[in-house]
Amino acid sequence: MRRAAVPLDDVETAVDHIIERVGKRIVFGIPLGLGKPVELTNALYRRAQQDPTLQLKIFTALSLARPAAAPGLERAFMQPFVERVFAGVPELDYVRDQHARRLPANVEICEFFFLTGAMLGNAEAQRDYISSNYTHAPRDVFNQGCNVVAQIVCRRDTADGPRYSMSCNPDTGPEVIRLLEQSGRPHLVIGVVNQSLPYFGHDAELPPERFDYLVEHPRYTTPLFSTPKMPVASADYAIGLQVSTLVRDGGTLQLGIGSLGDAIVHALQLRHGDNARYRRIVEDFGTLDRHGALVHETGGLEPFAQGVYGATEMFVDGFWHLLRDGILKRRVYDFWALQQLVDEGRCDPQKLEASVLDAFDALGVRVIRTQDFEILQHHGFFNDATRYERGYLIAPDGTRVVANIADPQARAVIGAQCLGTRLRHGVVLHGGFFLGPRDFYQGLRDFDEDTRASICMTGVDKINQLDRNPRLYQLQRRHARFVNTGMMVTLSGNFVADGLDDGRVVSGVGGQYNFVAQAHQLDGGRSILMLRAVRDNGGTPCSNVLFNYGHTTIPRHLRDLVVTEYGIADLRSQTDNAVAKALICIADSRFQDGLLAQAQKVGKIEAGWRVPEAFRHNTPETLEARLAAHRSATVFPLFPFGSDFDATERALLPALGRVRSRAATTPKWKLLMQLLRFDAGAITPALQPYLERLQLTAPKRLEDRVARMLVVDALRERGLG
Repeated sequence: MRRAAVPLDDVETAVDHIIERVGKRIVFGIPLGLGKPVELTNALYRRAQQDPTLQLKIFTALSLARPAAAPGLERAFMQPFVERVFAGVPELDYVRDQHARRLPANVEICEFFFLTGAMLGNAEAQRDYISSNYTHAPRDVFNQGCNVVAQIVCRRDTADGPRYSMSCNPDTGPEVIRLLEQSGRPHLVIGVVNQSLPYFGHDAELPPERFDYLVEHPRYTTPLFSTPKMPVASADYAIGLQVSTLVRDGGTLQLGIGSLGDAIVHALQLRHGDNARYRRIVEDFGTLDRHGALVHETGGLEPFAQGVYGATEMFVDGFWHLLRDGILKRRVYDFWALQQLVDEGRCDPQKLEASVLDAFDALGVRVIRTQDFEILQHHGFFNDATRYERGYLIAPDGTRVVANIADPQARAVIGAQCLGTRLRHGVVLHGGFFLGPRDFYQGLRDFDEDTRASICMTGVDKINQLDRNPRLYQLQRRHARFVNTGMMVTLSGNFVADGLDDGRVVSGVGGQYNFVAQAHQLDGGRSILMLRAVRDNGGTPCSNVLFNYGHTTIPRHLRDLVVTEYGIADLRSQTDNAVAKALICIADSRFQDGLLAQAQKVGKIEAGWRVPEAFRHNTPETLEARLAAHRSATVFPLFPFGSDFDATERALLPALGRVRSRAATTPKWKLLMQLLRFDAGAITPALQPYLERLQLTAPKRLEDRVARMLVVDALRERGLG
């Protein structure tokens, strides 16, 4: 164990110590997403810029950057918003230079996950990408020669001295540190204190001696990088509604970030809080007609009496909303027999009785060892006055009995004196890292101690797989629904989520493969992969259900549940013939005939088969009609969980979508003819605030005048002028 960390108050001094201790070949491991120590990283990067003899390799993932907008209308809209939302948030200098193609020759940036689409046009970033499952990332960081591990942490002062929390990112750091310590490789562990982080204990908490240096100064307590909420589109709501019917009360849930995750959470809230309306919507959508048997076997429509437990690499704000609404409430415990008895109703967490000892005995749990006792006492099974000593339990009155439940004398003493009154320290969510909007961070900071203790931030080696404790995790993760997003699916069931067929990486596999594989290992587990049936490509609709594709993220042998806005395809245990038919049935109807023809040409579908009539109307118009019957301020709103956009910006967002569509699909000569007929003098005062926000009140350039015309038309279509 290290000695207590050396305190520092400046990142430049920390860089001096790094170079002094490990030399000028530095492999700098920093966390995915939020946990990067930006000021320290920038200081180290500047030193490498100034000193070409210093070799710096940064190994990380998901390097966050402020949204960048293209010149013109998009930038006029986004720039004020970005400056307002990201005020005071430090930026990574290497990301700026990476995008500008000006990284120094002595600096290498290796990532195993990109911000989605950010590096598609960056050849250097594509070359330095490392394809890795999230659970293998610590190994790969170590194998790349990592000799400095650093991240932001927060501090809590206790009677025993300061404690530190890895808070947002205990996902991989502790495992990298363990590998380095076991290897004997010279290395440093550095924490930069940012008290804006919410403090989490459990596996995220570390004593000072786990660090070599702790950098702390008020200037490093900066606002956290946030991910502003984006609008939830009609297709997303349709997907979320159907996924919500597959979630089992009393089960387990994993979710991701973005509008699809928001749509699922909103549907789950509706199911729990307004069940009659929820059932009407599900029925009107035709979900029960198409997939009723699957819904009743796999999920359900009832409110959440038992609630769900979260086992998710990414703790998104959707879980925060589910927690507040009483849906995320199923607690899990870290002793397999205790978990099994709670699940079976043979152990009441609110009232422990001596009969639970008979149940332990029946499960074969008799001899209590040191670690067993510590876990059970942590959970309140044994009261705090009971002690364990070399195979014996010492009751509160001093009676000493063998630690064996099967022993009659021991059982009598345990039942009379050693049992607690109720279970405690159950966990409703295990998460690897968190990232989200500003109100989410504030909500985490505002948690009371009991709520904070019900969330365990921990490593992905624990969450994303079963290896560490298969029996316990099988019990904790009952009826698991691991929900992930992708881009395309082929008729054989191959799922494409991270890259293109030319080899370019869009994002990364992350933990998706781990969760899909885990769903097949868990009794009652299901993998749910979501994608929008259609994407827009320069104004031309393209199907995301394809006959084949030259890249795969999730291979066909792991096919399970696939959901589009048009339905659910249950692919598990099915033949290639049944899989292809099921996927065609949830494709957009504009592409069904072409897909069917391809499948029939190679013999995967028999010549006489036709798409059933129930699936022949998968069109955006049909979808909108179904939504319109229920759309209101509380059902299918544009922003179900609020927004950092102000009222003017929220009104502009749909209008700008319409402008982009018209600009992409209308020939330029037609736009110019329409501009000649456009009467700028008829612009009403009600439209002026929107034009002012876009700097279009008095456009001089031709393209700006066309933009003003399109914006005015789009706003009028929405009844705003």
